[in-house]
Amino acid sequence: MDKVDLVILAGGKGTRIKRLLTDKPKPMAKFNGKYFIEYIIQNLSKYNFENIYILTGYKSKIIFKNFNNKKYNFTNITCLKEKEPMGTGGALYSLKKRKINNFILVNGDTIFDVNIKHLINSTKKNNIASIALVKNNKDKKNKKLNNLNIKNGNIVLRKKSSFMNGGVYFFKKSIFNHIRNKHLSLENDIFPKLIRKKQIAGKLFKNFFIDIGTPNNFKRAQNALLLYFKRPAVFLDRDGVINHDYEYVYKYKDFKFRKGVLKGLDFLIKKNFYLFIITNQAGIAKNVFKERDFLKLHKTLKQKLSLKNIYFDEVQFCPYHPKAKIKKYKKITSLRKPGNKMIKNITSKWLISKNKSFMIGDKLSDQQCALKSKIKFEYARENFFNQVKKIVN
Repeated sequence: MDKVDLVILAGGKGTRIKRLLTDKPKPMAKFNGKYFIEYIIQNLSKYNFENIYILTGYKSKIIFKNFNNKKYNFTNITCLKEKEPMGTGGALYSLKKRKINNFILVNGDTIFDVNIKHLINSTKKNNIASIALVKNNKDKKNKKLNNLNIKNGNIVLRKKSSFMNGGVYFFKKSIFNHIRNKHLSLENDIFPKLIRKKQIAGKLFKNFFIDIGTPNNFKRAQNALLLYFKRPAVFLDRDGVINHDYEYVYKYKDFKFRKGVLKGLDFLIKKNFYLFIITNQAGIAKNVFKERDFLKLHKTLKQKLSLKNIYFDEVQFCPYHPKAKIKKYKKITSLRKPGNKMIKNITSKWLISKNKSFMIGDKLSDQQCALKSKIKFEYARENFFNQVKKIVN
């Protein structure tokens, strides 16, 4: 995936579900103790996005407070506020003067768990964008691009169709030639013209889909999200488990995967496990390398692994050590294994089936960390794939 950004539209009032929102913007509705927009960010930040932009409007302060200038999976989030409602098309105007890349656009009240790379790859040279289609089973009161079909890879409009706009789009930067500083609707003002010119590609997906914009969907979201997103997790120490431990590995050229790791990670993803790294990085505290070196390595790893369709959902690291040479990193903390604060940080944010989860490490401190977290533990064996396959099966 070349340089691509993620944009989330989060400016709507949610008029149809106003009484259910308790004076919050739609994306900040809570389900299972998590903001709806957090489900979106967690689900998508595993991809190798350069930036994440949240375009806000109604009650924007709530979104800014929780997400602006935060980092998810090594990707920075920037929140932007529109001065007045500009519609789904006009809202993009605030990005026009920024050095934005080609981008994925999603609605802040919808989750459609499509394969982003497949959507991008469906876009042909003469296309400006690609739309992810879903089976037309949504509330019929929503008339925005309900009757769509695909012909020769391009979206076509039909008087009657069983497919509709799923609210996930890939845009090339050339879309800004059609964006103005005024109220514009992507669905009503921009897409129909471009569809007739055969400039919009499309791909049908049969993945999980939910839109909380109607009262019925809002009420069923709690259970639907829990059923879909609650999964077992694998917690992995890094050095000595994922890569060979040459002591203080902080450059990509020194990062060598252990036997069976790539095959094993792919296997775990296909078995619907979350993948988490929890790693002590005392080299930062001891001034062997900088925190920015660690971040640079993991951003490179994220990019390289994405080429193989392997994604870590989150990486937690502890830069602190009681004998640190750098003052700001000198402290005793439960973040550092054998403490289990890194695992607690993850389990407090993600919906995890702990009874099916496990951890692999190579030190006693890893085992003690797992024990405190009440998670099954194994020491790393010679072949990672064989080990995880045996555990899972």
